[in-house]
Amino acid sequence: MASEFELETVSAMEPLRSGWTELAARNRSIFKTWEWLSTWWDHFGLRRQLMVTVVRSNGRLVGILPMYRWQTRPLRVLRFLGHSVGDELGPICAPADRPLVARALRRVLEASRWDLLLAEQIPADEHWSTVLGGRVLSLEGNPVLRFGTGGWEGFLRERSANFREQVRRRPRKLAREHSVRYRLVEGREDLEAELDILFRLHRARWAATPSGLLAHERFHRSIAGLAAQRNWLRLWILEIEGQAAAAVYGFRFAGVESYYQAGRDPRWDCYHIGFVLLAHAIRQAAQDSMAEYRLLRGDEPYKYRFATADPGLETLGVPHGRVTRIGLPALDSLRTAKGPVGQISRRATGRFLHR
Repeated sequence: MASEFELETVSAMEPLRSGWTELAARNRSIFKTWEWLSTWWDHFGLRRQLMVTVVRSNGRLVGILPMYRWQTRPLRVLRFLGHSVGDELGPICAPADRPLVARALRRVLEASRWDLLLAEQIPADEHWSTVLGGRVLSLEGNPVLRFGTGGWEGFLRERSANFREQVRRRPRKLAREHSVRYRLVEGREDLEAELDILFRLHRARWAATPSGLLAHERFHRSIAGLAAQRNWLRLWILEIEGQAAAAVYGFRFAGVESYYQAGRDPRWDCYHIGFVLLAHAIRQAAQDSMAEYRLLRGDEPYKYRFATADPGLETLGVPHGRVTRIGLPALDSLRTAKGPVGQISRRATGRFLHR
């Protein structure tokens, strides 16, 4: 009897370039494209061992399992590519092929030497926790706005009267009292200078708070350039009196627009310019017939003002072998404990994972 799938583990990503991004489009996630993950590997791979497995069925590419060996001592830990700067990680496949790719993933894991699979930011509604077993270490918000047949106006009809009033009044007040321009940066011309504006405004807003965007600025400059080449970049800049006052940095891919980060000049906070620019970006996405606007990882209250659903993101710890089967529940208990013990355990785990 012929096997239902064929597996090939590769040590380089370049040969898979064309089929990889086509597959990511079926997943509707820019964070699973070859462009995003190969750029991530260039910046964060640190000479570790790539472990990417291609899944084919009857010669057809149906899945990619983008993993790598993160460390070998004291435990052999596998992780999916893209953590820290990406969302919606994990296996890449069309929804219809998920059961087959899940069986392929189990086959790969059975044949590999490892102690722990750390599967971060996996879409909870894809039910990989059921497939892989293990332990859900965390569940994060992943709010999304799904446009119905009524588009932007249909979305507004479903929100509160107070929200509708703010969406309409705030930009009118700003435009009535100041010269206002909404500018979309899509191409590569002067992109570095435009990104300088984004990082300056982000730094102005979050000067006193650690920021992943600023910590990984080199990566974002690289991926923004690639995204601009492919018409995926969505960088909105709000100018007031001819000066950049707010920016929204995101992407558009496979019928989905994603909000990644933002920045603003606090001197204009009385006009709620962050809210005004985000609403403008979302309205434009609806007018351009996007199916979804994803607010991405995080449970900030402003995201839920716009969201219509939250499928969530899970981080799973999957043990393999006696040591991790015993140790993982104990570690999880420490991390979730209240008081100083839990705080120390969470800080230690965070430093360990972000090495």
